[in-house]
Order: sequence, then structure tokens, then C-alpha cells
Amino acid sequence: MAEDRVRVICGPTGAGKSAIAAGLALEHGATIVSADSRQIYRGFDIGTAKPEWSEMKAIPHEGIDVADPTERYSASQWAAMASEAIARATALRREAIVVGGTGFYIRALVDPLFEPPPLEAERRAQLENYLARIPTAELRRWCRELDPRRAHLGRVQLLRAVEIALLAGRRMSDMHAQHRPDSSHRPVYLVVDPGTALLSRIEGRLDAMLDRGWLDEVIALDAAVPDDAPAWKASGYRAMRDVSRGELDLATARERIIIETRQYAKRQRTWFRNQLGAGSVTRVDPADPACPAVVQRWWKESS
Repeated sequence: MAEDRVRVICGPTGAGKSAIAAGLALEHGATIVSADSRQIYRGFDIGTAKPEWSEMKAIPHEGIDVADPTERYSASQWAAMASEAIARATALRREAIVVGGTGFYIRALVDPLFEPPPLEAERRAQLENYLARIPTAELRRWCRELDPRRAHLGRVQLLRAVEIALLAGRRMSDMHAQHRPDSSHRPVYLVVDPGTALLSRIEGRLDAMLDRGWLDEVIALDAAVPDDAPAWKASGYRAMRDVSRGELDLATARERIIIETRQYAKRQRTWFRNQLGAGSVTRVDPADPACPAVVQRWWKESS
């Protein structure tokens, strides 16, 4: 199978990926394909750091607002959508830049995983309700017993691995290894990471979200979106929902979201450090004065 080069800008949340991608897209007339499992949901906008309307108008974006909040959206669905988006950009003689921090989305595009068989809905719902009450550390211990090769992943992936092992009777990692399809995409990675400055960037971005009216957005969503909708799993949204219901004060929610986001960023860093495979990788700190030159060199060398 012939391979097509695909540029991928990735890294932890809040690192500055979107700004670098937007600059390149404007300069080179590129389409941005969002690889963010939170930005796929319609209406969940401010807390997922979706691009402003003016940026969406200036730069073609794909992978944003592609699912209803109540819809389950798999990595394989995203990869199929992203492949079609890349093909459309290519047909229009535009470059495509895959941008985001959801590693298992990116992996599904460049190194596809087998899609597990569907699970019986009622049994899965019962299991999900039970597992939702289990702390992540305990869930990780379950996964070490049931599917140890996936025990290093984040909570969403741990839940899926445990579900598959218990309800399908087979390890998800075994299914992936035995039924891995081929991909025509050859990734060229730009990993954006500001190092220790990420902690303050996360706080600053959260405060900007609050100033933009995140709480008002959540109040409106709470009136329209069921409590068990998958979209509520996006970082910070449940805490903000508790604020909207008067069950939590905003200052406490802010601290909780900061901690949650830092933990998420730590998991992302681990993933991007260990899971990018054999693809070409360039790393950059957006605060480094040499960053613009590194980015331009990466773009030229990946042509």
C-alpha cells in the first residue's frame, strides 16, 4: 500500500498546539483536522477550547462538532472521518494538519486498531454504572489483571478495556494485535510542550474560559443534555455542572479542574513520549525563541 505523508501537531492540553497550527494553516493554506475527543461534541465549546468563530471562518476545520452530546464516538469513527477530511483537502490541493492531544485518535489514523465487537447494551450500561464509582487507581488495578498491556492508559481507555474483557471475554489488546488493519498515512510529528510552564498555562487558559462565559454555557447545556451523556466526560464539565446546580462553589471547582487538567496533561505527556512509534518526531517549546524557526524547518522537511 502506498503511504501518504500526514503532518501531526500534538502534545499535552494547553501547550499551544492550536496557535502554531493556525499560523501554519494561514501561511500555507492548510486545513486543520482536530484530533480532540472533546471538541467533537456540539455545544461543548468554551470548556473544550474550540477555535473562535473568526478562526473557523478563516481556516477550514474538520473534526469539530461532528457528534451529538449523547452519541458514543469511537477512535475508529474519528479516523475514518479524518481520512476523508485529508482526502478532501488533497483533492483541493490543500495541505492537511492533524492537530490535537487525543493520542488514541491519532494512533487510530496512522496505526489503526481493530474495532471490538458491539456489546449488549443493557449489560454494558449496568457495568458502566458500577465502574463509574470506582477510583481510577482501582480501575487501573482491574486492568492490570484483565488486560495488562492497556493498564498504562487514561480512565476512558481503562474503562473500555475492562468492559471488553468482562463482556466479550477477550482482551482488547489481543484483538488489536490479531486484527490490525493497514494505514496509508505516514505521520510526521511536531510535539509541542512548554515544559514546566504548562502548569501556569493551564491556569491561565481556565481563567480565560471562565471569563468567556463557560458557566453560562454549562447552565444551558445542563437544561438540554442528559446527565449520562458522554460529552459530560470532557475535563471540567462535571465540576462546572455542579456549580450550575449550586452543589459546588466556583473557587473549589476551579481548583478541582486545575488538578484534573494537570493530571490529564501528565498522561498525555507519557503517551506522546512512549507511543508515537517509528514516525518522524520533532519536539518544540513554544516559549523558546527558536520555536518559529524549528516549526518552519519541520514544515519544509515534511513536504
